[in-house]
Amino acid sequence: MFITKKHISRRAVLRGTGAMICLPLLEAMVPAQTRLDQTAASPKSRLACIEVVHGDAGSTSYGTDNNLRMPSKEGRDFEFTKILKPLEPFRDYLTVVSMMNCNPADPLVPEEVGADHFRSSAVFLTASHPKQTMGSDLYCGPSIDQLYAKRFGQDTPLPSILLQVENEDSSGACFYNYSCVYMNTISWANATQSLPMTYNPRMAFEELFGAGGSEVERAERRRINRSILDGLAHSAASLKRGLGPADRERLDSYLDNVREIERRIQGIEAYNASHPDRTLPNAPIGVPDSWEEHVKLMLDLQVLAFSAEVTRVSAMKFSRDVSNRVFDESGSTTAFHVASHHQSIPKSIENLAVINTYHHSLVAYFADKLRNTPDGDGNLLDHSLVLYGSPMGDSNVHGHKRVPFLLLGHASGTVKGNLHLKTPEGTPQANGLLTILQKLGMDIDRVGDSTGTISI
Repeated sequence: MFITKKHISRRAVLRGTGAMICLPLLEAMVPAQTRLDQTAASPKSRLACIEVVHGDAGSTSYGTDNNLRMPSKEGRDFEFTKILKPLEPFRDYLTVVSMMNCNPADPLVPEEVGADHFRSSAVFLTASHPKQTMGSDLYCGPSIDQLYAKRFGQDTPLPSILLQVENEDSSGACFYNYSCVYMNTISWANATQSLPMTYNPRMAFEELFGAGGSEVERAERRRINRSILDGLAHSAASLKRGLGPADRERLDSYLDNVREIERRIQGIEAYNASHPDRTLPNAPIGVPDSWEEHVKLMLDLQVLAFSAEVTRVSAMKFSRDVSNRVFDESGSTTAFHVASHHQSIPKSIENLAVINTYHHSLVAYFADKLRNTPDGDGNLLDHSLVLYGSPMGDSNVHGHKRVPFLLLGHASGTVKGNLHLKTPEGTPQANGLLTILQKLGMDIDRVGDSTGTISI
């Protein structure tokens, strides 16, 4: 008895003028009567790292005593606190880790005291203390996103994507004799090479989907406002003729999502071009004035990239240190940096908690998109691990104790979720970073100042 089934490569792409679209995992990419985990098409875990600056209201003494963030119950079936409440629909995917310290962000010598805002981001994924310098002799990394990308991201079109939502266009020296490079990124290829992060959604979109032709072709497509999908119509139609109904639906849904994001970016560009009185007059034309719209665009791009395995690794900065952005949708009218210096006043700490809760609602948005995106024998959240946290704890004193740290996703079955782990006080945050890499399949025994792993 012979089984006939169209089989296409997991790395198949649609090519057209000025564009190249990688395909999501389709049934036709799995040989007939073969378990998915025994094929080259088996999904590999994705890693997404998201940094939020200015710490967390739950890291204060008041916040700890009143459980603003940290649940009172340890283990499974913990209660959802005020700040964590937006993530309640994802209990089975959520791991909350409390009481860890981000020690390398602390000052080591008197000259470094007060410079936490200009040092912290570089520590978030490296757990390494940045060298205090205004020159090119930078020293920090490497970061866990790049360690994972070097091991499991070399067979994808992009080893990683690096995104940010605020950009002050700073370069050279910042304050306290620190290079601005330390503030501008959370991703380090190695101890001396920082990696730039993309601020403009248009640039991120083109990096992911617009690399199939020459720059002249891409520029012409943008000039006449054509979709990247216009040049792919023939190859897409040809491919679909050989696919089954489920695969055709999956492909159509994926291409519709690509087009929907493209339309959103085009709409932002058109609006900004006709409104010179923008809230962000110096921002690129593809950057929306709305922080929430910007964040959602960048998160949606990561979902699409993970879905088609354009990359398996992403790192994203929600904000930039000393940002005074007002998050209108949060319900707080206080600028972010101002709110972070709450002077230990309970009412002001509660106000910061409002902002923290709002930020968690955007993480929930990301989790929902991942959970609703099919991927092999599950969904993207089944096959991903999302780290969300901050290298700061109590921002009023620029502290790095009790830093917020949570994980979402099952990492292809290695992380169970539905867990609140309260670590012994003083546990290095680096232990959490090391655990992430081990859960993702890396043979590694140390990250930064790690002293071991955590039991998740």
